[in-house]
Amino acid sequence: MRTTLTLDDDVAEALQRLAHGRRFKEVANTALRLGLRAMESRAPDEAPLDRTEPVSGGPRLLNLDDPWDVIAATEGEDTR
Repeated sequence: MRTTLTLDDDVAEALQRLAHGRRFKEVANTALRLGLRAMESRAPDEAPLDRTEPVSGGPRLLNLDDPWDVIAATEGEDTR
């Protein structure tokens, strides 16, 4: 299959360093195969690298729909 792929500069440089006289296409395909195998073999319970776990921010103490609550929270209760 023939396709166009835009590589980040650091990725292209790493592939060039690994080429050592081999064709760029060959090195890129090998790197992709190894990366894909690693991604596919990752344990199902292992969190993906691009995912963050949510945390509780605690109870919401400020009603942003009420401007007086916002003013009281930022300026102090004496402003009411």
